[in-house]
Amino acid sequence: MSDESHLLACIPRLRRYARALVGDRAGADDLVQDTMERAWQKLSSWRKNTDMRPWLFSIMHNLHVDQRRKPVIPTVTLDDEDALATPAYAPDRLVGYDLESALRLLAAEQREILLLVVLEEMTYEEVAATLNIPIGTVMSRLSRARERLRTLVEGRPQLSPLKVVK
Repeated sequence: MSDESHLLACIPRLRRYARALVGDRAGADDLVQDTMERAWQKLSSWRKNTDMRPWLFSIMHNLHVDQRRKPVIPTVTLDDEDALATPAYAPDRLVGYDLESALRLLAAEQREILLLVVLEEMTYEEVAATLNIPIGTVMSRLSRARERLRTLVEGRPQLSPLKVVK
């Protein structure tokens, strides 16, 4: 398989992760586009005969971190077809919205790891390599993310980060 084919095969997963990471379609598409441009420019740094996904997700992660650091002028998309197509009452959509809202409330570091493990089915080792952090950090952030998400979805009040044990 050619390098181009490897890149193209990863686009659907990059889009899915970017959409979950960024939250809006336009921002996600921009992030994927930037990732593909950077990957194409740096294609010689990808080690042949290895999985391209962690390498691409690492590029995307770094670009996303850089974008979060830049000041952004808030905008509103006026022609979002999904907003017009949503029925007045859609219980299934509400459950998904609650989960998406809960994901937005997670710390960015926790959300990234949770999405890579759960949505992209990456191993802890792949996530650690992608984000350039120790595997123990991946495991602890994932654990905290799952617990916080469970708390948010179940509607329980925020628990204190420090527990007193008697």
